[in-house]
Amino acid sequence: MITMLSENRICALVCASEFNADDFIARHDRNEFAYVIAVDGGYEHLEKIHVVPDAVVGDFDSLGYIPILRNVSVYDTHKDESDFELAIKDALSLGYTDVYVYGATGRRLDHTIAALQVMASFAERGMRITVIGLDCRIFFLVGPSRFDICETYGTVSVFSMGGTAHGVSISSMEYEAIDFELSNRTSRGLSNELVGRPGFVEVKEGTLAIIYPLPSQGIA
Repeated sequence: MITMLSENRICALVCASEFNADDFIARHDRNEFAYVIAVDGGYEHLEKIHVVPDAVVGDFDSLGYIPILRNVSVYDTHKDESDFELAIKDALSLGYTDVYVYGATGRRLDHTIAALQVMASFAERGMRITVIGLDCRIFFLVGPSRFDICETYGTVSVFSMGGTAHGVSISSMEYEAIDFELSNRTSRGLSNELVGRPGFVEVKEGTLAIIYPLPSQGIA
């Protein structure tokens, strides 16, 4: 039985792609993360900032070696699930339903698409998943629900992650739309703009990926 490291219930997953070290360090220093999982090559990102993860998961084809740590899960390279999917499964099995993901976007497009699909699936199981990129964040909203964007300036894009999402509303932005259907076969939802006030997105049925700005000052 693994003992949680703090009262916080946030698990951070660190993958091998583009890593927002500043955001991770700030949150880590604020003790926001109860548990940190390095996903294969993501271990190298953490080594560079001198953070020891609570667990490491992967087949280690990216990292090139197996870290010598107490909690390392080694998988064969011939498997049906990605290292990231195995890691997020571990987070859920440990009881974490609030997850921050680093290093899952950028570099290889196929890995990015696979990660987005996996995260949408786990959001539909009840996980609150926030992706931290180098220049934006992504949140997966499962209906019926609403997501409030605290930032007041920047670009917001909204995409359906499975079929057609129903009852989508995008409000307090340059282009507003209320109670419409958003298919995953259209570019509608791309590049909206915040206009000096917080915006919000609602969906009655379906799963959305909301891409929104990083905080203009510090972290939030």
